[in-house]
Amino acid sequence: MLWICLHFPDLPLSVFARADARQSPTVVSSASHRPDVLVANNAAKQRGIDAGLSIAAALALDPEISIHLRDECAEAAALNNIALWAGQWTSTICIEPPAGVLLEISACLNYFGGLSTLLDRIEWSLAATGFTVVIATAPTAGAASLLARAGRTIAIEQGDDLERELAALPVTLLGSAQAFTDTLAGVGVRTVGDVLALPREGVARRFGQSLLDEIDRARGMLPDARPMFVAPERYHGQIELPSPVEEAEALLFAVKRLVVELAGFLRGRGAGVTRLTCDLVHKDAKPTAIVLGVACTQQVDHILNVLRERLSREQLPDRVEAIRLVSEEISPLRIQEGDFFPGAGKNNEGGAQLVERLRARLGDDAVRALSLRADHRPESAWAYRNDAAIGAAQPVSAKPLRPLWLLSEPRALQGEPASSEVKLLLGPERIETGWWDGREIGRDYFVGHDAKGGELWLYRDRGGRWFVHGIFA
Repeated sequence: MLWICLHFPDLPLSVFARADARQSPTVVSSASHRPDVLVANNAAKQRGIDAGLSIAAALALDPEISIHLRDECAEAAALNNIALWAGQWTSTICIEPPAGVLLEISACLNYFGGLSTLLDRIEWSLAATGFTVVIATAPTAGAASLLARAGRTIAIEQGDDLERELAALPVTLLGSAQAFTDTLAGVGVRTVGDVLALPREGVARRFGQSLLDEIDRARGMLPDARPMFVAPERYHGQIELPSPVEEAEALLFAVKRLVVELAGFLRGRGAGVTRLTCDLVHKDAKPTAIVLGVACTQQVDHILNVLRERLSREQLPDRVEAIRLVSEEISPLRIQEGDFFPGAGKNNEGGAQLVERLRARLGDDAVRALSLRADHRPESAWAYRNDAAIGAAQPVSAKPLRPLWLLSEPRALQGEPASSEVKLLLGPERIETGWWDGREIGRDYFVGHDAKGGELWLYRDRGGRWFVHGIFA
């Protein structure tokens, strides 16, 4: 087995600051009566503000610094969404509170082109979600977790390397050692290797068997059973904005973070989203709900472009403080057949994207398409539609020749076609139908040319009168 641990040392800060495109000085505060700085971003550190400093001292150094009270519920939700996003790489995922996610990736290395390529793709994609991560790889989940929490960006595939790297880690990383930190330091035990150098019976008697068991699980000498993450049926992501936003278009930076998470969730399921809701959360008003129907897709740019157009015409009742994104409906992606010659395939996704962007910009009813109806009467054989899939080409079966332009009302000819300088080329084609609904017709249709070379679609009714019904483009 081979495990990757994604450790997020700045998770308390990231849940607030990943939507901040400006990277303004920001810290997360403890909830005590004399609060301290738990985490500070780089902009705050440049002003001399770091973890452990009191909030009062931080304000003395920078009165304009942004301060957030730690939100452990938001951190847990962020880990859950990271696990959802990680489903695109593997189905074996464990959440390790308070700031870690474990992935077992031995079965998928060949698919992603090897360990190095996979790690690069994971790191690049995580950066797009706005999280700072330490990635460690080891043959056991416990070892990967210890290495990542120690800040070691390392990939270990061999057992000998594992023993050496584990021995050098601080013993304070072990959860079982937290109650004995001072005692261990008093006898000169500072690393995992120092613990292993002591007699096992003495260590178990004085510090408990759980300390040795934790080390043995990390070394692969004991089984390490962990609860597996089970993904929900829908993606539900939320991001808090660093400060209230008044213009809808200014939300795109934060929205992209959520769309990247959504795309990872969809890839893990081999599905595309067909309907999603983006809620803009206000302090003193009901959330502004933006509901989008799109062609089945998992592409970040596709979803983001449609949201961008819709946000550009949204009138906000109040400032936005948070954004929620929910996948209301998803559908399995259809597998497209390959083509021997590049470019020979019929990919209609570009057309669907164009239609969706136009509808997002102009309104749902502003863009419509024509669809065929099962009726032989030309004026009743089509209808407008504005469903989400109008960008996709519809299959057309072999039918008699029909003009592209059908007149709203047939235009009567004065006498026979020859008297109007119309020459008949094809016909007749009889259409006689509609007796069941009171709109019965009986017509003989012809194709003809007028004196200017235009191609017309004409018919003669039962009374012998001639009409022009359509014009061929």
